[in-house]
Amino acid sequence: MPLSRLRYLLLFCFCCLSGNRTFAQFPTNLGFERKAGNTGLPAEWSSGEVEGYKMYLDSLVRQEGSYSLRLQSAPDAKAQSFKAFSFVIPANFSGKEIELSGYIKTSFVTGYAGLWMRIDGTRGVLEFDNMQKQNIKGTADWKLYSIKLKLPKDGEQIYIGGLLSGEGTVWFDNLTLKVDGADMSAIKLNAERQVKALQDTAFRKGTTISLGVPTKQQIANLAVLGRVWGFLKYHHPAVAAGDYNWDNELFRILPSVLEAASADERSKLLTVWLDKLGPLPADKGTDTSRIDDVVLTPDLRWLNDNKLFSPTLSLRLNEVYQHRNSGRNYYISLVPGVQNPQFQHEDTYPGMNPTDGGLRMLSLFRYWNIIQYFFPYRHLIKEDWPAVLDEFIPVFAMANTAEAYTLATMALIARVQDSHAGIWGNSPALDKWKGLYRAPVQARFVDNQAVVTGYYHPEKGAASGLKTGDVITHIDKQTIADWVKQKFPYYQGSNEPTRLRNMAQDLLRGSSAEVDVSITRDGKPMTLAVKRYLRNELPMNLNLDWMSVPHDTSFRMLPGSIGLIFPARIKNSHVPAIQKATANAKGIIVDMRCYPADFIVFTLGNYFVDKPTPFVKFSYGSIANPGLFMMSSPLNVGKKGGAHFPGKVVILVNELSQSNAEYTTMAFRASPNVVVVGSQTAGADGNISQFYLPGAISTAISGIGVYYPDGRETQRIGIVPDVMVKPTIEGIRSGHDELMRKAIDIINESGSTKP
Repeated sequence: MPLSRLRYLLLFCFCCLSGNRTFAQFPTNLGFERKAGNTGLPAEWSSGEVEGYKMYLDSLVRQEGSYSLRLQSAPDAKAQSFKAFSFVIPANFSGKEIELSGYIKTSFVTGYAGLWMRIDGTRGVLEFDNMQKQNIKGTADWKLYSIKLKLPKDGEQIYIGGLLSGEGTVWFDNLTLKVDGADMSAIKLNAERQVKALQDTAFRKGTTISLGVPTKQQIANLAVLGRVWGFLKYHHPAVAAGDYNWDNELFRILPSVLEAASADERSKLLTVWLDKLGPLPADKGTDTSRIDDVVLTPDLRWLNDNKLFSPTLSLRLNEVYQHRNSGRNYYISLVPGVQNPQFQHEDTYPGMNPTDGGLRMLSLFRYWNIIQYFFPYRHLIKEDWPAVLDEFIPVFAMANTAEAYTLATMALIARVQDSHAGIWGNSPALDKWKGLYRAPVQARFVDNQAVVTGYYHPEKGAASGLKTGDVITHIDKQTIADWVKQKFPYYQGSNEPTRLRNMAQDLLRGSSAEVDVSITRDGKPMTLAVKRYLRNELPMNLNLDWMSVPHDTSFRMLPGSIGLIFPARIKNSHVPAIQKATANAKGIIVDMRCYPADFIVFTLGNYFVDKPTPFVKFSYGSIANPGLFMMSSPLNVGKKGGAHFPGKVVILVNELSQSNAEYTTMAFRASPNVVVVGSQTAGADGNISQFYLPGAISTAISGIGVYYPDGRETQRIGIVPDVMVKPTIEGIRSGHDELMRKAIDIINESGSTKP
């Protein structure tokens, strides 16, 4: 059960225009003829604020009617930015194909312009097209364009709109939307696909909830509300059925609970709120008390805490648990076969105003409850998780700017210590905080020091004056120790080496085109003025950050009859040739300091392991009893018969060995002929579960637990090497790979493989 590599999606609208339910059923302002009040913007259409871009109705340039919609970059717009607008349609109708067409005019567009359309379902993005491949750029007069998507049966929301990527100006006009060739206005709704939660669009543009510095009582009120809201979301049958838009119910109750003067008043408000959900079913929830191999039980002791609840409310909550939902849940499901959680029907609020206190609290509550009920490593969180909720309530309450809100989210995510977490994809606020400029020089932490290890761009990197092996001591006069201390709370990682790995990638980023870098070289201190570049100014090979020693091919023979396999380049189709080439080899080195390009656990694992051997087992959650995690039976690798390698196999690992790399190493290590050399790996294995927080912030968690057959943990610990070897500054400076040298020595030694 490996994880596919973290993908930083470049599908702009996927990252930034998801889930904003601007439902009027179907759009009626496709020609942009109606204004939204006195704003100068078109009625019905939505667009998030993007620095460096303007959007407005244009009465001078138009294809028909009185107006067109104009998107224009400002002189200071960055080429890697974009502006888009959208409308969201519930997919509550039948058909085979949907077509969006419209007229587009461009002027000096440097990136591209186009229409875009996307269809979402509970499985995520089902269909998508943003016309990027049509490469509409430069200057051109009005022209009719169209895009078509298949209508999947399980589609739930359809997003349509237009976008401008990079610099320039684009006009849109006279759009049409058709299903199977018929105008959208003639389509009949499918009554069977109506969901009550989808019809509640009261807060589609956000809330008016304002939060300042909360009092002690208000923190307590919000903490209780967040826990009760999440408990009902995953347990109450009416919420699980999709009868309520649960985000909106939070927004409705939050102001009154916030101002409750006492725990008793708070309990009365919550009791009335709970009773409005209607009577509970007579049937009780699924009995999970007799399930074998339970590794983690729900933490529900708080339901009976008389400091939090009145006796009446505590009784009501316990009744919900006894009669909890045991079937499908509108907001959560488990992926068939794998059993990692799939978070669904979660609005992303892409146009979120960071001053919206309601959305900020929703973000905190959504994340906290996902961890509480569906994170398989909840028991490994160092802090008391309820105390973390209390701690972050004032942080989120006061985070009323885009940067403050993003940093609050990063700090919260970092607390779970999961290398699979973090903020994925495009985040303008995060990019601005890290710095839009990047030096063409790679750095890593070696021996607890920041060291130059390579160049993202060979020519510009060398021109910087920095050399491989230079020890960086200061960045713009700030010591590296102070820089790490300042940034450390915001970076995720299952363990410290992995956290520092992530930090090193941003060490030489910043907000200016030049940075003073102080170094020591051969014991001598010096300071260099290093030029930095915007993303569009200089292509850089950032893939270097995900492999210790890049190799051009998946396999080659080293001197001394030793085979070298590099999984970052491998395909399963390469395995037969590798087997043939290494049949008589003295040994094989697998450089797993990278992310495998293909799933080779069994294709190559069966070559190393000559009989069925257990190597892993998994823990997985429960919809019927959220917070419960059960252990699977062990999974085997290896088989009798066929080609098997009889010699020594050495696997090289370090903090770059993450997820699928760790999982693959576990499988290969089932052979007695395999020895693992290196240092602590990333400590994040298993399939991921992705979800969104308000502001279209994309993040993820490890969705299943991964354990050795004897029950030992892999999360945070990672794969413990048989032989501990770490790179040295001297080795980096001289170009020597200590791990590779040790692997060759082990293969050339006589005797058994294991130390």
